[in-house]
Amino acid sequence: MQKKLTTTLILVLSFVLLMSGCGSDNQSQNTTQDNATQTETNETEAVSGASQASYTPIDQLKDKYDVIIIGAGGAGMTAALEAKENGMNPVIFEKMAAAGGNTNKSSSGMNASETKFQQEQNIEDSNDLFYKETLKGGKNTNDTDLLRYFVDHSASAIDWLDSKGISLNNLTITGGMSVKRTHRPEDGSAVGQFLVNGLVRNVQEQDIPLFVNADVKEITEKDGKVTGVKVLLNGEEEKTIEASAVIVATGGYGANMELIAEVRPDLKGLVTTNQEGSTGDGIKMIEALGGTTVDMDQIQVHPTVQQEQSYLIGEAVRGEGGILVSSEGKRFTNELDTRDNVTAAINKLPEKSAYIVFDSGVKSRVKAIQQYEEMGFVIQGDSIEALAKEINVPADQLQATLDTWNEAVKNKEDAEFGRTTGMDNDLSTGPFYAIKIAPGIHYTMGGVKINTNTEVLTTDGQPIPGLFAAGEVIGGLHGSNRIGGNSVGDIIVFGYQAGVKAAEYVKAQ
Repeated sequence: MQKKLTTTLILVLSFVLLMSGCGSDNQSQNTTQDNATQTETNETEAVSGASQASYTPIDQLKDKYDVIIIGAGGAGMTAALEAKENGMNPVIFEKMAAAGGNTNKSSSGMNASETKFQQEQNIEDSNDLFYKETLKGGKNTNDTDLLRYFVDHSASAIDWLDSKGISLNNLTITGGMSVKRTHRPEDGSAVGQFLVNGLVRNVQEQDIPLFVNADVKEITEKDGKVTGVKVLLNGEEEKTIEASAVIVATGGYGANMELIAEVRPDLKGLVTTNQEGSTGDGIKMIEALGGTTVDMDQIQVHPTVQQEQSYLIGEAVRGEGGILVSSEGKRFTNELDTRDNVTAAINKLPEKSAYIVFDSGVKSRVKAIQQYEEMGFVIQGDSIEALAKEINVPADQLQATLDTWNEAVKNKEDAEFGRTTGMDNDLSTGPFYAIKIAPGIHYTMGGVKINTNTEVLTTDGQPIPGLFAAGEVIGGLHGSNRIGGNSVGDIIVFGYQAGVKAAEYVKAQ
C-alpha cells in the first residue's frame, strides 16, 4: 500500500512539473515516465530501489566488520548478500562514485543451463552441453574445475536472482552457443543496469553498508592471515578497517591501457568498452600478498563496438537475427561464431569495420536497441534501398544480401557461412536499421587464481587464509576466449560462493 501511494505521488508531482513548464528537466521527467511504462512490473520493482539509492554516509563507517567486500559490481554485491544471509556483518567498499562497475555495461544476458525458464519454454539444454561449448569457445584452455562448478551452479544462480526479485526469463542466444540459454529481463532489455538496480535494492533492504568513493589501497595481513584493508575515503583520509575475511571483487584491467600494452602490445590503440575503474587494482593487491595470476595476456576483443563512444553493441542484436555486412553490402562471416573469430573476420576487411543490419522485428525483440537509438548509434531507412543510401553501400548488393539471407532463414540453411543459430526470423519488416561497429577491448580473461571455494591461491597452490575473490578479477574460467553471456553468470555463481565460503571461514576462526 505504501509503495502504491508513493508511486501515485511521484506521478502526480511529475504531472504538475510538466504543466508548469520546466524546460529540459521537464523532458527528462517525461522520458523517465515513458520508459517506466514500457517495462514489466518485476523490472519496475527492481529499478525503483536503485533509482532512490543513497549510499552509506562515511560517518557510519565502523572500525571492524566480519567480511569486507572490495567492489560493488555484480560479484561484490552478490557476495555481500550471501555473507549477510549466512550471519555475517559485511561491508562493501566501492572506489567509484556509484555502484555497478562493468556489470552496469553488460548487455546481452546471463548464460545458464537446465533452468526453470528453459524448461517452461521447452528449450532442451544440459549442463554437459554448456560445459562442452564453453570449453570449445575457450580453445580448451579453461580451468576445468572452475568451469564444471560454473555450469553446474548456473541454474541455481538464476533461481537465486529470481528469489531477489531479479527475474531473467526472456531467453536468446549468443555466439558459440547452440541453444537459447542467455537469460534477459522479461522485456528483452539490457541485463546490466537491471541487475545492478536489483542488487543495490537488495543490499539496501538488508541494511548492508555500501560506501562509495572508498578506494581500497591495501589488503592487510598478519602471520599469513588477512586482517582487513587500508581504504582512502573521498580521496582525503586513509583508514585501516579490520575484518576476518576479505572478498576481492574489483573487476578486471580492461581500462588499464598501460598494463594492456605491456601484456598485449598488439592491442595498443584500440578503444575499450570498460568503465574507467577497471584498472586491475585487486590483482595488484593480491599479488602483494603472494597470490598468483593466470592468463594475463588473454584479453578479449569484442567485434561489435560503436567506436565514437566505445560502447558495446550487445550480441543479442545478432542473436535475434541481425547480420553483419561490409562496405560492399555483403555478409562476410558467421555472425554468431565465437567473438575472436568474428573479430578476425572484421579485421580482414579493408576498412576494418562493418555494419550490423537488422529490421523492425529485431528491434522489437531487443529492447537495448532503444538505448542505442537514444545514444545516436542507429541509422534508419524506410526501405533497404533507403538504408543502403544512408550507410553508403551499393543498394542492389544490400538487397541481394538480404534476399539471400532471408532465403537461408526460410530453408534453415546458411550455405554461405554455415550459421545455424539466430535464424528464427528473417529480415523483411521495415523500417530497416544499421549500426556501424568495429572491434574494441572488452574483457580480460586473466586474473588471480582461485579454487572452487573462491579462495585465492599462492604460486604453490595454497589458499591465502581469509582471502577470497570473484568476478572478472579472477582468471582461468574462460580460457583464451570468453563466450558472450558467461561473464554475468560468472559474477553471480562465484559471487554467491565467495559470500558463503567467507562466512564459513569467519565462523571457523
